[in-house]
Amino acid sequence: MCSHFHRTAAVAGALAAAALMVTAPPAQAAGIRDATADVLADRDVTLTGDTVVTVPPGTTTYDGVFRGAGTLTVRGSGTLILTKDSDFTLPGSRQRQSVRTLGGNHPYVTTTRPDPPAITVERGATLQYGNGGTTGLIGHFPYNTPAFRLNQDNIRVDGTLRLSLKSAYNLGTVSGSGLITQPRFLWGTWDLTSGPFSGVVDNGTQANAGRPEYATALPNVRKVLNQGTWTVDTPLGQTVTQRMDFYQREYGSDINVQSRPGGKVILTGQYSWSNRGGDTDPSLSDPALNWTPATKNVNKRGTNIKGANVQWGDGTTSRIFMPGTAETVYINLLAARSRSLLTFDYNGPVTLGAPIGGGRFHDTLSAPGAGDIVIKGTRGNDVTFAAVQYYDGSTTVEKGAVLRLGSGRPGGDGGLYTGGGLYKLVNDGSLVLDNTAKPLTLPRISGSGSLVQAGRATTTLTGSAVSYTGTTTVRKGTLALRGGATLAHSKGIRLSTSAARLDAGTAGLRVVSSLTGKGTVKGAVTNEGVVAGGLTVSGGYTQSTKGELVLGKRPLKVTGPVRLSGALDLAAAGTAPARGITVLDHKGSSKTTGAFKGLKEGTRLKLADTTYRITYRGGDGNDVVLTAVTKSASPSVRADTSSSTPGTTPRTTAAAAAEGLGWWPYILALGLLGGLVVPPTLRKRGKRRQAGRHAAP
Repeated sequence: MCSHFHRTAAVAGALAAAALMVTAPPAQAAGIRDATADVLADRDVTLTGDTVVTVPPGTTTYDGVFRGAGTLTVRGSGTLILTKDSDFTLPGSRQRQSVRTLGGNHPYVTTTRPDPPAITVERGATLQYGNGGTTGLIGHFPYNTPAFRLNQDNIRVDGTLRLSLKSAYNLGTVSGSGLITQPRFLWGTWDLTSGPFSGVVDNGTQANAGRPEYATALPNVRKVLNQGTWTVDTPLGQTVTQRMDFYQREYGSDINVQSRPGGKVILTGQYSWSNRGGDTDPSLSDPALNWTPATKNVNKRGTNIKGANVQWGDGTTSRIFMPGTAETVYINLLAARSRSLLTFDYNGPVTLGAPIGGGRFHDTLSAPGAGDIVIKGTRGNDVTFAAVQYYDGSTTVEKGAVLRLGSGRPGGDGGLYTGGGLYKLVNDGSLVLDNTAKPLTLPRISGSGSLVQAGRATTTLTGSAVSYTGTTTVRKGTLALRGGATLAHSKGIRLSTSAARLDAGTAGLRVVSSLTGKGTVKGAVTNEGVVAGGLTVSGGYTQSTKGELVLGKRPLKVTGPVRLSGALDLAAAGTAPARGITVLDHKGSSKTTGAFKGLKEGTRLKLADTTYRITYRGGDGNDVVLTAVTKSASPSVRADTSSSTPGTTPRTTAAAAAEGLGWWPYILALGLLGGLVVPPTLRKRGKRRQAGRHAAP
């Protein structure tokens, strides 16, 4: 029966059809049937081959059905609304599609060599399935697929396909470059299967882009305007990759991700707000608007990861999937069949400005997130957490990757939730701590990676499970050790600027590798490794027999008691040392006790062409100072610059030989100078191998 609207517009439709005949497309090829008149008259159409319907301007509601065997092409400039379900097939000679069910006890459907489209919507035309009810779909469902009705009637959309259905439906394989749109608030269940469709999908209510029974692949979709819920799922052990950009226009849209054991979902695009472009080309005028709340929160969007293995990025992009702050986005890690896992895989810097929690939808921080985070070791992968995170699991930084807690800018402080029993931080890459105002506390850090304190705010490492083995660098602010935390496993400690502070607490700092730089250590230092001059120790300094002090451009400053043993490396004095060299500037009032190995009070030693006497009572009475006493008569004689060889005046082997053999060694040396020069540093290095560890200043 024709609708009232259609009866009223019958004459106009007929005139429009006549006009289309005048300006009509080229004449139909032989064998193509034009069913326009039948559709305008509401007659059922039985296909016997290729059929076209030219839709006049405006809206045409069709209460008939299509049946038979053939193809249907909708063209024109109007909208054709189907109110009843139609069922037809391609002619048997064109059917080639192979559908198989795999997976045994966990069945899923695969499609190979899809049939050519049974339905085509040409550019300029609109085909609408349904009118807000449960019927109006074109489909044929011959496959006995478990829990999943796969449509055999594939469709090509170069114009617009509008899905005004409240039922569950599937479109088969989708191709074309137009717009597929679903009105808002219909709550139909639209199962998206695979296809080369390269246009825009407007999801108004609910779209399933993957199910446990079907792995959806839409590699060419240009954009998705998500105004409802976009759900991604995978069959057991399958990976689904979705590369499109997502856009949101109204408050309340989200992306839900689920996966079966062994399954994985990779999202390589970006989920952004849209303030221009309409349905056919959603876009955002300024990316910064993703980070600024809009009126009535219309730019707030979210993602719920429900017991799934999800990866953002594939190592070929540096556009983070969820750009925004806690005011504009929400991210939830939830437990379903298992805990969730979220991996960051980018090839450049990205910033996560929102916390990852575990609440329901926008109430993301009502509960901790149930999952773990991985920063993948892709070259260039540099992830900043510019918000305090609220997930309860582990954080893993793979080798080659960088994780920054804090952006180094006001309002961009980050952190981790450490209260959960599953918390741990495994750092095999680089961990940079860059908060400007909010102090950080981090227990349980392991791995082979480095740690850098870069922000003004204090970071406190706490507990005996701080065991990472990479280097520790303090550039700015304070790195504090509390609750049994040490840096005994770190292969090197450097305070790289004068503003750097290392607060060792009452337990003090035990150096077993090296401590270098320009900053200040607050607390006692026990040197069982190598300490370089230029540092300030705000506390006592004890050097064991295993320890070594390396002369720097500036002396080591110590405010507390000084007890010395072990080695002194004077290599930094160079070839033209000063007349007086302060090795250790003891700012305290107590006397310096002990002495470096082989350098008791008053011992003479030779540096280049200058002989020095060492004293532990120099300066204001307790500094370690070298004072020049004579100049050597022989400019070729060099003294060992390390205290690890006993004696009052350490000498090189060459120097000793020269004293007893007259002038001929010098003549011989001049003759061999071009080819047999041995740098003094190599001779010195040989001495050091006998003496133990040495470090550059």
